[in-house]
Amino acid sequence: MKLIEWSPLALEETGRLDTIWIKRMKRGPMDPVNQATLKVGYGLVGSADQGGKRQITLLGREIWEALMKQVQGSLPPSARRANLLVSGLSLAHSRKRILLIGRCRIRILGQTKPCERMDEAHPGLRVAMASHWAGGAFGEVLDDGDIVVGDGVSWVNE
Repeated sequence: MKLIEWSPLALEETGRLDTIWIKRMKRGPMDPVNQATLKVGYGLVGSADQGGKRQITLLGREIWEALMKQVQGSLPPSARRANLLVSGLSLAHSRKRILLIGRCRIRILGQTKPCERMDEAHPGLRVAMASHWAGGAFGEVLDDGDIVVGDGVSWVNE
């Protein structure tokens, strides 16, 4: 299968929070909300996945759109089952970087590897997501606070 063709270099270092999803239960629906609360050591308040290293998951809008073109699909980004959809900046190779969303910081700990659920959503999607951090990123929450759709998203220079 041909790998996705897109360039993270075409994106800026600042972006926007486009969508927030809360997952009520494991394998449950992804509920879109306009705002949510982040809690240190916990993640997204109200989401089924809390604590540990994967407190929050993020997906880039541009990479999702490129994936859909590659697999000739039309799934909404919620099919990825990430908590946050961001646009305008690349999440690729961001391990140990700190992302600022509104007033809350998230330390990126790694890339989110695609699972078998992606092939359940669309044949070939899992393989297509296997390179270039196409599955998005996961991280830990560093600040308590609220995030709102439309908030600015940027990398913090340490």
